[in-house]
Amino acid sequence: MVDLAKLDKWALGKCIDHSVLPKNTTEDDIRKGCREAVKYNCAAFYSASPFWTPVVIEELKGTDVLPATGIDFPFGVSPSKVKALETEIAVSLGCKSVDLVINVGALKDKRYDVIKQDLKDFKTAAGSALTKVILETAFLNDEEIAAACKMVAEAGCDYAKTATGQFEGPTMEQFLVMKKTLAGTKVKLKVAGVKFPRPQNAYAFLMAGADLIGTRAAVPIIEALDQMREIGLIPKYTG
Repeated sequence: MVDLAKLDKWALGKCIDHSVLPKNTTEDDIRKGCREAVKYNCAAFYSASPFWTPVVIEELKGTDVLPATGIDFPFGVSPSKVKALETEIAVSLGCKSVDLVINVGALKDKRYDVIKQDLKDFKTAAGSALTKVILETAFLNDEEIAAACKMVAEAGCDYAKTATGQFEGPTMEQFLVMKKTLAGTKVKLKVAGVKFPRPQNAYAFLMAGADLIGTRAAVPIIEALDQMREIGLIPKYTG
């Protein structure tokens, strides 16, 4: 669990995956986002597609910010082979972290064989890259969230992630279902789609056990650290 009392703004950056995801994204948007990720010491920078990966690689060269992208973003309905191919392309271009959107319809229909094949192929295609699986909790009930988390753990993926951030974000109750289901496994938790007021809620999820926050608002969240301490929402800095 992240100990916020021991984090200054620079260290906090490694709890944040920064991203630029809008459909009308330009190269300038991507470059600006990458530079923000570097300036604030973020864990990774995400584009919505491997199309932007060469630009991301160029901007992040010489830093420890991981180049990353979404796979089958944002709907997750492509066949397993297509998802695996997109993952292979992303990794071949230099991505070190990849986030796969789960097939929500197949999950709700309890077509677990489809989900398991997706995850197996995804994990294989990703190789040494970090694997994060997006559940899109807004469309799921607690039983479906738990079932998805169990399959993520069985597949050996590194993270279960709440949402793409393109739809309604997770509730704390949904996050806690994920946390409880994955207790005792090696799977970490990434929260994306944090609701407004975003800084406060981002810190609440970190205090609840999230390992990473995925967001387009890395800068205001990190910059809010001192204010969150001032109002007593998070512990004072102990170094």
